[in-house]
Amino acid sequence: MSPVNVGERLRQLRLNAGMSMRTLATKSGFSPSLISQVEHSLVTPSIGSLERIAMVLGVSLSKFFVEPDSSTTWLVRAGARPQLTSTWSPVSLEALGPLDGPSTLEPVMLTMAPGGRSGMFPAASGGEKFALLIEGEVSLTLGEEVHVLRTGDAITFTPAVPHQWENIGAGPAHVVIVTRRVLP
Repeated sequence: MSPVNVGERLRQLRLNAGMSMRTLATKSGFSPSLISQVEHSLVTPSIGSLERIAMVLGVSLSKFFVEPDSSTTWLVRAGARPQLTSTWSPVSLEALGPLDGPSTLEPVMLTMAPGGRSGMFPAASGGEKFALLIEGEVSLTLGEEVHVLRTGDAITFTPAVPHQWENIGAGPAHVVIVTRRVLP
């Protein structure tokens, strides 16, 4: 799996948007210090935080993985998936398919060790989501509702609902999530 330099990509996307660190921090609700630490690869934001930053920048989460690609066919080999790994929670996010270009679907696999969470707090972002729990037991908080999903369970929900994933099982959890991309 190929690790992604989130800090480098964030800096590139921020500069492409013509935004200062301070402006990005203010609009995303984070401190300028945190944005600086991310850009200098001192910390990796949670998946939820990264989604908030992407929304402010007017890009999809996929922009943190790869450069635009105009291909019409995408093949992602199991051992070569772009991957984001959290520094604060035992969670990783892997690209499973086309992450840029004309596709409106953004497929990823969220892998969480026991106790791993997608973010400190629920976040609302992106487009409509479909998720299939491949392995494990997780809780999915959707607004005020908490759903416990087990291997084989699937759920679809709208982006307006703040959501948070947490592995509540004794082993690793693997969730395939397909998001209908909302482009600026």
